Amino acid sequence: MTASRYRLFYPRQSRGLAVEAVTSGLAYSAGLWWGSVCLLASFRPDGLSTPYWAALPELRSDTSGVLAFFAFAIFFGGSEFGRLRRRRPGVAARGDGAQLSGAAAAAVLAVSETATVLATSLVIYLSVNAVTHPATLNRRATHFSAWPTEGTLRMIALVLCVFSVSALRFLLAGRRAELAR
Repeated sequence: MTASRYRLFYPRQSRGLAVEAVTSGLAYSAGLWWGSVCLLASFRPDGLSTPYWAALPELRSDTSGVLAFFAFAIFFGGSEFGRLRRRRPGVAARGDGAQLSGAAAAAVLAVSETATVLATSLVIYLSVNAVTHPATLNRRATHFSAWPTEGTLRMIALVLCVFSVSALRFLLAGRRAELAR
């Protein structure tokens, strides 16, 4: 048996998979970081202005949570795009019969999946906040801006869920119809 037979991936595939794997790991870690700040905000809100990590005393927990939220969006979207491009090459059909290229279909699906995960997470987090301390629904959502309030942000996230889940359903149904032909 030759050594090349045991090689798991070809060099070109390895680079793309390595990038996908690293972005997936970064997304997972950023999601955990954001989740831990959400737990702090829900059950120990007085700790939000304290450092998330003692080694970075200038970085407030709430600020780090916002950064982790956006890091998750970027890394999860990038990882999903890579996964979809790798697993679903070719062309996808839109509901009106027009074709999307493999890259465009992967990008739209990755953005829709990312928006669905993030919006759902926001609704859950803000709903827990509504139970643990309902007075915050009328307070601003971040210390960065006076708008939106937590209640408004929860409604924005719910509307985003409608559109992102609808887009996923539409695109995936079109793909299934195309594959069935």
